[in-house]
Amino acid sequence: MALDTRVLTADEWDVWYDHLELAFGGVPEPPEERALYRSLTEYDRSLGVWDGGTCVGSAGAFSFRLSVPGGAVVPAAGVTMVGVAPTHRRRGVLTSLMRRQLDDVRAAGEPLAVLTASEPEIYGRFGYGTAAYELSVDIDTTRVRLRVPPGTDAVRLRLVDPLKALTECERVYAALVPGRPGMPARRPGWEMQALLDPESRRSGASPLKCVVAEDAAGQVVGYARYRVRPDWEPTGSDGTVLVGEVDALDPAAYAALWRYLFEIDLTWHVRASGRPADDPLLHLVNDVRRIRAVQRDALHLRVVDLPGALRARRYGAPVDVVLEVEDAFCPWNAGRWRLTAQGDAGDGAGVRCVRTEDPAELALSARELGSAYLGGVTLTSLAAAGQVKELRPGALRETSRAFAGDVAPWRPHNF
Repeated sequence: MALDTRVLTADEWDVWYDHLELAFGGVPEPPEERALYRSLTEYDRSLGVWDGGTCVGSAGAFSFRLSVPGGAVVPAAGVTMVGVAPTHRRRGVLTSLMRRQLDDVRAAGEPLAVLTASEPEIYGRFGYGTAAYELSVDIDTTRVRLRVPPGTDAVRLRLVDPLKALTECERVYAALVPGRPGMPARRPGWEMQALLDPESRRSGASPLKCVVAEDAAGQVVGYARYRVRPDWEPTGSDGTVLVGEVDALDPAAYAALWRYLFEIDLTWHVRASGRPADDPLLHLVNDVRRIRAVQRDALHLRVVDLPGALRARRYGAPVDVVLEVEDAFCPWNAGRWRLTAQGDAGDGAGVRCVRTEDPAELALSARELGSAYLGGVTLTSLAAAGQVKELRPGALRETSRAFAGDVAPWRPHNF
């Protein structure tokens, strides 16, 4: 029987999501999490592959607006819910879904597509490059102290109900979005993701807690969400603080929040995941070697509309370069493009990206362009790995400097 690929309808959602759970190991999600994702699903952007009455493949997208270098917030497809049934592997199901989805993203006028990858190797062949990394840290607070900046003691901390403080916390998050590439501007409903707190996912930890930081005027300028997992040894307490989020608008508030997390009674460990690769915490601690830190990929980016994407961001230095781009999966991007930009110009002002017949000066594929787009992966490092080729002496250094950002891109939450 031929497979049928079609847009999802509301009455098919449960079967479609059951398939997705099976593709990711078959462990049912908590009802609260399932209900949230049902409410967030954009049915017209969700695809199912059906073999008779059985769903055997899925892919979806969320309509995000993503921060890029320079502070612009650009339309982007947040690719999600991708899975293929184990009975239907190696039959072209995933390739057909990626083909249909990228065609739809292009038709929607979104220059970018982004995803988090359960297996990063899969998506490179569709032109996605690793564009952002994240840190996980495990800190023994008996051995690590913080060196806080001036003003930290003036910050007032207040323990609050996570739901009641949601509006104030979202205000802080929204203010941070333009300053760090890779952050999605949260649409209604997404603010609830961070508050998901099913007991089955706590692994012995407390319910979700929230502490806010206030300035002298009483305005919330930061927040931390966390759980505490108590533990005891024959010698006494050995609890762990499990950090979900720490966001703040100024260094003093940021340091005050981390100091609070380090000093919670009966705990001697702080663990946090999904932190920016250049987290200021690395500079607050007195001995960075005492932090067990692990870096991994976090966000994979695909340039869908090459000239639109390159015109949307700013550049840290002037650049005038002819790019030879290879893109077999999205051939409309392939060929030679002249990118010209003045330093710190963006949003179409002073940035041009047009097709050209001029000799190529730098050769790369869409995958490498996606990696470098947010400014966290340098073209020089990709060239050192043999993935970017310099065709005009000096072109690599000039272009890499222009693409590089001031801060590491960051994906603050899953999708």
